Amino acid sequence: MGVSLKVLVVGSGGREHALVWKIAQSPEVEALIVAPGSAAMNSLAECRPHVGANDLDAIVELARVEKIDLVVIGPEDPLAAGLSDRLRAEGILVFGPSAAAAQLEGSKSFAKAFMARHGIPTAGYRAFSDLSEAIEYVRERGGRSVVKADGLAAGKGVAMCETPAEAESALREMMAEGRFGDAGHSVVIEEWLMGEEASYYAISDGERFVTLAAAQDHKRALDGDRGENTGGMGAYSPAPVVDQDVEQRVLERVVRPAIAGMAADGHPYVGVLFVGLMIDDSGDPYVIEFNVRFGDPETQPLMVRMDGDFLPILKSAAEGHLDPDAKLGWGEAAVCVVMASEGYPRSYPKGKEIRGLSEAEADENVVVFHAGTQPGAQGKGFETSGGRVLGVTARGETVQSARDRAYAAVDSIEFSGSQVRRDIGARALIPR
Repeated sequence: MGVSLKVLVVGSGGREHALVWKIAQSPEVEALIVAPGSAAMNSLAECRPHVGANDLDAIVELARVEKIDLVVIGPEDPLAAGLSDRLRAEGILVFGPSAAAAQLEGSKSFAKAFMARHGIPTAGYRAFSDLSEAIEYVRERGGRSVVKADGLAAGKGVAMCETPAEAESALREMMAEGRFGDAGHSVVIEEWLMGEEASYYAISDGERFVTLAAAQDHKRALDGDRGENTGGMGAYSPAPVVDQDVEQRVLERVVRPAIAGMAADGHPYVGVLFVGLMIDDSGDPYVIEFNVRFGDPETQPLMVRMDGDFLPILKSAAEGHLDPDAKLGWGEAAVCVVMASEGYPRSYPKGKEIRGLSEAEADENVVVFHAGTQPGAQGKGFETSGGRVLGVTARGETVQSARDRAYAAVDSIEFSGSQVRRDIGARALIPR
């Protein structure tokens, strides 16, 4: 007789859709609930649309009433607010770090100080809470800089500034105009690192860890890495820049000291540690950022690539007895292309009818994950409700074949004003 688990996933976006899609395949799942979930997830799980991801009281009550065996928390906001702590206090098993550990993402200055303390390579930086001092610093510094909102800004609180004038504009927007609310009242100004970006993941039980495959996100809004930073316009896995040698450096210089450092500081890290990396021309890794949850849109290709049952890894990490030799199988490649609303990452319209979803998913190697959709008029079909609308994801024997399938599916989907990057995965096709 196998294990029968009642699992609750917290969240409603494309990342959570991908996690639910993967967890639903586990033979160990007896019941799968998502709070709040989305209409697109109804075929996979029981959605609770009136239980918001940030309504900690309601989520704890739902987990208690439904006798949930494991809670998997998708977004960063409830983690930073202490949802894991609340659930653990009730004796409920949870995959996700404590509020103290979630500061690795919740505060850029906390993360930078943590890295300095534990010898983890990252960009040089200064933290500011006074606008005039920050402006004076970028003027004196000259050249390029990276301006980051200190708090949580849904992945969009980063400005890549080619000149001091651009940095000054970004600082005014964050600190004076409140584009990111409280998250931007304090900022971190970093040196501009050169190299190629990659995303690396480790599942940890507070002491031991198991690694997932590397991926590469595309943060800028426009082709050729131009335009504003977004939450991510597409991703692919594997990322050729993270070869075996680079991976060893990432493990030794970043992942292992980060997990050990959190434990040494009294905040054992339980959950998934997402490391945003810059790999320089010598193959040396530098941490751009830590995230304390699965990335979006990297989760989509990772879940589509992943072979076998993911649930036992999540559960054993939450229980504190992860097998460091546990291995996950990986298919050859997967690519996710985000279809976004016109105007994203700024203001955007909602309520645009989406056509062609069934045609896109006619290919068995394609899965369309919903990030910002809602039921259409008269409850038929779907319409847009967010900035990032869909994560069109395809698997293939190579990045090229997965990419071709993903873009073929994208081209069969229509909604007014849709915004798509056409170079997702292009770096993987460059001979090395």
